[in-house]
Amino acid sequence: MERITISIEPELATILDELTQRHGYASRSEAMRDLIRGWHSQDAVQKNETLHCVAYMGYVYNHHDRTVAERLSHIQHDQHDLSISSMHMHLDHDHCLEVAFLKGRTQEVRQFAHKVIAQTGVRHGQVQILPMHRSETDAGHDHGDGVHHAHLQPTS
Repeated sequence: MERITISIEPELATILDELTQRHGYASRSEAMRDLIRGWHSQDAVQKNETLHCVAYMGYVYNHHDRTVAERLSHIQHDQHDLSISSMHMHLDHDHCLEVAFLKGRTQEVRQFAHKVIAQTGVRHGQVQILPMHRSETDAGHDHGDGVHHAHLQPTS
């Protein structure tokens, strides 16, 4: 591990200490490492420097509007290769929250998520994209079952 020294205003140091404690970090250093990882990951996604990603997307919609549910279903089936899993939760008598877990090429995942979130009737939609990379030492393998696969690892 490399040791660095930073200088910040007392007010920022107080904020860092409060956030470090509130979010359960063991130290300022661990909080700073996590902030830098997040900053780096989102910067890589925004610059399209990452080929692969995993993502989670959440959105709310009114289940009484059957056209919304039908459109969402068609979109998800049309891109079934990107959707790994989803969870559906009833918020009240009218509204549902869905969370989908996605995996694939970053550009395709982003386009898919934005298409879902942009549907008329979808509210509170958000996607969090986590950049991944294929290990340079992993050419892929199988477990004796003939199903070849490679592993993706977080970029930071």
